[in-house]
Amino acid sequence: MVKCITLIITLFLIPGSAFPAAIQEGVPSEISMAFKAGNAEILAGYLNSTVELVMPDREDFYKKEVAEGILKEFFSSNRTIDFIIKHQGGRSDARYAIGDLRTSDGIYRIYFLMKSVNGKPLIHQLRIEKDDAGSN
Repeated sequence: MVKCITLIITLFLIPGSAFPAAIQEGVPSEISMAFKAGNAEILAGYLNSTVELVMPDREDFYKKEVAEGILKEFFSSNRTIDFIIKHQGGRSDARYAIGDLRTSDGIYRIYFLMKSVNGKPLIHQLRIEKDDAGSN
């Protein structure tokens, strides 16, 4: 009986953690494919109207169109080889993913935060950091 009450209390105190597969959706496959192909145009389709972009040489909030240009620049300087999502989680209204982007210039750790806007997941924060230690 005590275990049953503990379980019920846990379910109410930590919403979304008991049945994450039923609540969470994965990262849209188009986002993974855009990173894998180094396609800033497709990726821009998933950017919020303003996005926080953190990269090795810049960090600021940018309008979607400006962020797309910065990403095009990045992908043209770093030819992509592969992209793999290592971790993802969150809730249906806010999700995150962490992945490794292998490029001609080395490995970059990618982190992005998505929030649902009018039912569509949009990237609100995107971090691209050089992974000097290599992939885990």
